[in-house]
Amino acid sequence: MSTVYDFSAKAIDGSEVSLDQYRDKVLLIVNTASKCGFTPQYEGLEKLHEEMSDKGLVVLGFPCNQFGAQEPGDAEEIATFCRTSYDVKFPIFAKVDVNGPNAHPLYAWLKSKAKGVLGTEGIKWNFTKFLIDRNGQVVSRYAPTTKPEAIKSDIEDLLDGA
Repeated sequence: MSTVYDFSAKAIDGSEVSLDQYRDKVLLIVNTASKCGFTPQYEGLEKLHEEMSDKGLVVLGFPCNQFGAQEPGDAEEIATFCRTSYDVKFPIFAKVDVNGPNAHPLYAWLKSKAKGVLGTEGIKWNFTKFLIDRNGQVVSRYAPTTKPEAIKSDIEDLLDGA
């Protein structure tokens, strides 16, 4: 696999989504959780989505229950939480593993392209973010503590073709 467009994933409604449909977009891919200290970042992610989607940004949320069992709900519960608590309109996918032998292939690829702290591959917690350029390549990886608004200028640079 050479670009993000080579992957597909199940949407929160169970349908299969080819990431090729996001070709020529700037993507922000985030592993999310509903019961995490970073959960309020949904608000910032949605704000980025609202402000920049017309310029070509797509935020993609991938719920994950691997960190402190902070995403225990089923697909319907997750979708309802995102909609009612944070009015999330960006695409939310079905729950995935991001680490270990059952890691979603997309996440195995993302981690191989952008290492974490001290060159480690493993994702340390919920709300790790990967920024993807319009060519489907990983540009940056951001820690869970990095708030969405802190990476706005990086996104704008990619949207503007810098």
